Amino acid sequence: MAVAAEYEWSTRFQEENDRNEELSAHGKFFTCSYLLDMETKKILIRTHSGKIDTINVDPGPLDHYQFAIRASADTWRKFAMPTPPPMYHGIWAASFQGDMKLEGDLLVLMQNLRCLTAQLEILRVVGAPV
Repeated sequence: MAVAAEYEWSTRFQEENDRNEELSAHGKFFTCSYLLDMETKKILIRTHSGKIDTINVDPGPLDHYQFAIRASADTWRKFAMPTPPPMYHGIWAASFQGDMKLEGDLLVLMQNLRCLTAQLEILRVVGAPV
């Protein structure tokens, strides 16, 4: 993905997040940092009170995150479809499907699950950057 396309994707993702009514209503305590590992692309997202602070589309090995969601590029493309195929509609289903893995501080993931789910569903609007 070219730098301009990465910037456009991250801008669209942040704009959709910031106008998401569910995140506005429930995101007061949605503050965390997490990594989306899409096999060929890694994205570090930092949120604060339901809003995105930063999106790093090229994190380095020392960039900190609390948890990671890792899957193949193919799984992320299916997950990001407007209507995903069966077993790609959520992180739990995709984990049971086979190659999506949840790593790190899963307590933080679970404490923020409702908002994280709403945020990941934004991929169905803006697409996956892989």
